[in-house]
Amino acid sequence: MKPKQVVLGFWDAMRTNDFAKASKWLADDFQGHWPQSSELTTGRSNFTAINSEYPANGVWEFELNSIVCEGDTVVTDVSVTDSVLKDRVITFHTVVDGLIQKQTEFWPVPFEAPAWRSQWVQIVTNNQAISNNQLASNNKVALNNKGASNK
Repeated sequence: MKPKQVVLGFWDAMRTNDFAKASKWLADDFQGHWPQSSELTTGRSNFTAINSEYPANGVWEFELNSIVCEGDTVVTDVSVTDSVLKDRVITFHTVVDGLIQKQTEFWPVPFEAPAWRSQWVQIVTNNQAISNNQLASNNKVALNNKGASNK
């Protein structure tokens, strides 16, 4: 099985929320690294436990936005939600002998676009661009609603 198919199989298993099933796509000596928190998860059982015990607000959903493959390295961009949290994870997978040996995952923190660059950019929400006029109008409505709720 090619590395791309292994990683696609992993994400398909993750969509079931059966993390033991997903761990079958991992090597016995799997290493999962989260650079932002400096954590390293080793082994299938720890992968299964940490995902099963995560204090989720509901069933996890995973949407693959893109996948890039080069040899044994596969990079995925996945939207993740539990119906309350909405995150995006960029994962670098290393596939060896048909199993994922290593993952390095980056969980970027979303931030508001700075106003100073608004003349050169559009805001993209749910893969649809919003014009600056729409954004300004939405911001006015949000500010008016916030002011009304503070009274």
